[in-house]
Amino acid sequence: MARFELKLPKMGESVAEATITSWLKEVGDTIELDEAVVEIATDKVDSEVPSEVEGTLVEILFDKDSVVNVGDTIAVIETEGGSVEDSTPEVKTEVAPVVAVTEAAKTVEVAKETVATPISKTSESGKFYSPLVRNIAQTEGVSMEELETIAGSGKDGRVTKEDILSYLENRSAAPVKTVAKTEVKPEKKEAVKASPVSVNGEDEVIEMSRMGKLIAKHMVDSVQTSAHVQSFIEIDVTNIVKWRGKVKDAFLKREGEKLTFTPILMHAVAATIKKYPLINIALNGDTIIKKKNINLGMAAALPDGNLIVPVIKNADQLNLVGMTKAVNDLAGRARDNKLKPDEIQGGTYTVTNVGSFGSVMGTPIINQPQVAILALGAIRKVPAVIETPDGDFIGIRQKMFVSHSYDHRVVNGALGGMFIKTLKETLEAWDMNQDF
Repeated sequence: MARFELKLPKMGESVAEATITSWLKEVGDTIELDEAVVEIATDKVDSEVPSEVEGTLVEILFDKDSVVNVGDTIAVIETEGGSVEDSTPEVKTEVAPVVAVTEAAKTVEVAKETVATPISKTSESGKFYSPLVRNIAQTEGVSMEELETIAGSGKDGRVTKEDILSYLENRSAAPVKTVAKTEVKPEKKEAVKASPVSVNGEDEVIEMSRMGKLIAKHMVDSVQTSAHVQSFIEIDVTNIVKWRGKVKDAFLKREGEKLTFTPILMHAVAATIKKYPLINIALNGDTIIKKKNINLGMAAALPDGNLIVPVIKNADQLNLVGMTKAVNDLAGRARDNKLKPDEIQGGTYTVTNVGSFGSVMGTPIINQPQVAILALGAIRKVPAVIETPDGDFIGIRQKMFVSHSYDHRVVNGALGGMFIKTLKETLEAWDMNQDF
């Protein structure tokens, strides 16, 4: 018999942990190859973790509602064939190794004492540390004094996840030093508390859903990380509205798909990103990562009011028919909660359609670790000045606003503005006689 460790799989570059929502198997149950063992949830999607082997579940290491890091062992499965290798190293009675082990044990004990000391939300110098940074620091044995020495790249010099992980990587390469136990002084500053909310007998108290809590944290973290700036532009889409009205029935008959405005606009966005590749980047500390593929995230509302962002991979390589099929497929399965983990990861730029709810424009929050997001406003009939060789006159046109939020740390106003200006020119030059 052999023992197989079932680990929490990687679910995307921005997903570091997941919550166990339900165990589908109990200790003693037989498990088939690729059979789902546990249900998990992240701030992006709910999913199942399948078994990579056949065997019997002998150990569950995390309870329901536990938060687990990617790569952690969550269960042990006993399989047929092959014996369990004794992983215990042979004990030698040489003096030198015993001394080394004793010294290592002392170091571990000191480190444990340091880890046991909770990291405060705010240091004596006034620096704020997020729950994620504090959790990493406590897990890795980083004291408050050591944390104070890390240069932060976040808003107001705050230490981000990338900052502390980079510090730990560099620290691990250095020689191991004994951690000195330090006395933690009580905080002089009181933590900022939220104003109490009065509740009377007629009010209803509603617990936030698990996904709602995760999304809320993701949004707050994004605002604290990126220097959000917005640019707005109005686009005349009269020709697109007329063209869609002319071809939508033939499109449905030939392709079996409804042609909405979303894939038309997404197709134009992908083409514009190709012209401005520095919009298609991510920021990792002081390093800019230029993404090779254009993977468009498409924000979709769920029936419970939450939001999910499925990703269209290599969007710039799709024609309008391919884009329409991808948009309709992902949107439909998002509403039915049938998306796979790899379909909500790897996005490099996000588009959200606030116009579907009648909003004229919006100021969307960047989907980390991306650096920009585009909001599509509602298409409206408005009076407009129309320029002709014979003079100007007032006419009725179909127009919409697009709102571009971008991270001003790496995207300046010129790039952010030129991006939507080029998008406007592309859409307004739509050929009424083109085929699909």
